[in-house]
Amino acid sequence: MTTTAASMPEARPAGNLRAQLRRAERRRKFRAMALVAPLALFLVVVFVVPIGSMLWRSVDNSELESVMPQTAAALRQWDGTGLPDEAAMAALAAELRDSRQGGGLGRIGRRLNYEDTGYRGLLMRTLRGLPVAAVDDWTATLVEIDPAWGETATWLGIQRAAPATTDRYVLASLDMERGADGEIQRVDRQDRLYQAVFQRTMVIAGGVTLICLALGFPLAYLLATLPAKTSNLLMILVLLPFWTSLLVRTAAWIILLQSNGLANQSMVALGLIESPMQLVFNRIGVFFAMVHILLPFMVLPLYSVMKGISPSYQRAAVSLGAHPFAAFWQVYVPQTVSGVAAGTILVFIMALGYYITPALVGGPADQMVSYYVAYYTNTTNNWGMAAALGSILLVVTLLLYLVYHRLVNRRQLIRR
Repeated sequence: MTTTAASMPEARPAGNLRAQLRRAERRRKFRAMALVAPLALFLVVVFVVPIGSMLWRSVDNSELESVMPQTAAALRQWDGTGLPDEAAMAALAAELRDSRQGGGLGRIGRRLNYEDTGYRGLLMRTLRGLPVAAVDDWTATLVEIDPAWGETATWLGIQRAAPATTDRYVLASLDMERGADGEIQRVDRQDRLYQAVFQRTMVIAGGVTLICLALGFPLAYLLATLPAKTSNLLMILVLLPFWTSLLVRTAAWIILLQSNGLANQSMVALGLIESPMQLVFNRIGVFFAMVHILLPFMVLPLYSVMKGISPSYQRAAVSLGAHPFAAFWQVYVPQTVSGVAAGTILVFIMALGYYITPALVGGPADQMVSYYVAYYTNTTNNWGMAAALGSILLVVTLLLYLVYHRLVNRRQLIRR
């Protein structure tokens, strides 16, 4: 009894201490969340929402459903044989007449034109020919206005636009489509485009990355081994492109590489070539301009890693009998792998999304995926195709980052 009474005054302060610690921990977490909240909100508004909107637009198919909900519902229930029933015909006529308000007719006309370029004209002719009075037989009336309404293929095209979501844009971005039986198949050979565009994008991005690595590695090594005064001066020259507009740099390369430009005139004067070479508006010009712009993004990660490598490792290997090149290759280079990986993935991912430089310096056969994204966005207003191409490019970028992350983690585990 005496022991229990003596121990009770000690238990109460311990419980109070735990409660105070919990309150202090909650306050600390709340302050941390309050500090992070503005940045998190900024990321959500600037990155997450636009990317989510792009991903959604790649499968969004709500134009017909929003403008003609009754027609879309009736066609979703149609079995695709013969012609739809009278209720579907009447719904089409009524909603087509109402679609003139709010720009609905333009939206469905643009969407149906993706299926066949004659739908917009068909809708306009039908709208002009719709009778004002009530009609008992809408099937005969629509066929009389335009015989296309008596063809099953016309209604099948509208039926494909009826669902709220579609994989049409994603499949088209991969040169694929759904056949008449609903199965996925490749488009005709003469219509295949985007697989070659994605392959071209990978080749250009990979080539630019390899050239940047070949030029950036010795440059970063030189910057890391020179005295600080000289190294800082050279670093300013490396960073100089960041202080110049992208358009100015691209225009400068056009001037330098054109037939009468400084590059061709210098090679002719030195006797290296007899006549000017075509160095611009082709793949050569694209490589020149992109390497010039992206080279600093390779040099900086390499320099940051090389600066932390002690030169004593190489000297120790040479003192033990190793050839200087063998000491460099077997001792120094393995320590730069993290910088090589970081610079490579950074340059490659940035090169994947290039648009202005290939569009200005390259030719028709040098345009990358981003060119077609801009084309569908600004010229044809086909946001579905633009979003599908952008989504596939985003998936490729994420896969490359995951591969890079796994390789880096595996190397760290091997070191441990």
